[in-house]
Amino acid sequence: MSDGDSFRTEVRSWLEYNCPIEKRGPMNETDHCFGGRRWRFKDDAQRLWLERMSSRGWTAPEWPRQYGGGGLSPVEAQVLREEMSRIQAHSPLTSLGIWMLGPALLRFGTEEQKQKYLPPIVRGEVRWCQGYSEPNAGSDLVSLQTRAELIGEEFVINGAKIWTSYGHLSDAIFCLVRTDPSKPRHEGISFLLIDDMTVPGVVASPLKLLSGAEHFSQVFFDDVHVSHDNLVGVLNRGWDVAKYLLLFERAMIGGRTADTTRLPAIAVKHMGRDALRAEPMLRAKIIELDMELAAFEAMVERYDDEAAAGIMPGAKSSMLKYWATELAVRRHELTVSVMGIDGINLDGDSGKVALNWLAALPNRIGGGTSEIQLNVIAKRVLELPGA
Repeated sequence: MSDGDSFRTEVRSWLEYNCPIEKRGPMNETDHCFGGRRWRFKDDAQRLWLERMSSRGWTAPEWPRQYGGGGLSPVEAQVLREEMSRIQAHSPLTSLGIWMLGPALLRFGTEEQKQKYLPPIVRGEVRWCQGYSEPNAGSDLVSLQTRAELIGEEFVINGAKIWTSYGHLSDAIFCLVRTDPSKPRHEGISFLLIDDMTVPGVVASPLKLLSGAEHFSQVFFDDVHVSHDNLVGVLNRGWDVAKYLLLFERAMIGGRTADTTRLPAIAVKHMGRDALRAEPMLRAKIIELDMELAAFEAMVERYDDEAAAGIMPGAKSSMLKYWATELAVRRHELTVSVMGIDGINLDGDSGKVALNWLAALPNRIGGGTSEIQLNVIAKRVLELPGA
């Protein structure tokens, strides 16, 4: 038996014994565990699953062990993902700290920052949110105006962020701030950690969306004091950190946006075979979308294989993000068509169809608009000449 087979056997045995039965099967919205100081577990099984996985560092399997991670190689981490998928094990922790902040700290953080912030992220003890977009700085992020003035050993922050995912429920926020307004737009920006959102001057207000959800917020900073030790990377070079982190954000959004539930099965169940047989144009649209989804899944598998080999996605993360979000919108629009009048009913069992469609639309904007992603793909992937 090879070392790879031995590791797979070990992982399979461990998962079978340690993954609670309640944490297996398709995940719905209430199955996600965000962790943090204010988190209330759905049930004992959710708490137990997080504790068991984090004790092995498998909430962040490829992070070094000295920072609480699993210390797995890319190949071993892929085996873990495959074995979790085999039994439909739920993700033990849904965390921007793991998906986004952690990789940035591993590359740009000081040793003290890594030791301080990474282990609590792995254990799900602190819930981080992202402070990038502002009321007048969305896709044109480098026009941000939130200021951080260095006074002695502290930064004093004033300004506001918007479309902050779960900002009103988070414990801490990583932010882009302008520390030198005299420099060109891409310069004079720094990356700061506000590791306690209960300090004086921080106010996070939820924003209600058309779908009724409140997972976005606006965060205000009024003379918020943060230690100089919370600066990640070099002063006024925060855009380097931001660009690196955006690779992970776009790959994360793309990897979790596309719904893999097959439309043909939904159409047959709702319309019946005879009614569907009488709608050739609708059948063609359903099959076309189903084929695109299969192609998308093949692309995700390819990126997973590249990640297992230690290859960063780079600008290709924009391909993943763009295709996933556009597929999700088209899929939900077509589902509404299949459901007919039931598809626009916000109440009852069919209400989730309309809410899913409404929720898919903002993903064309979050993490960089679809237009921005197309520009990145054209310039950095296809290397097309500029206008």
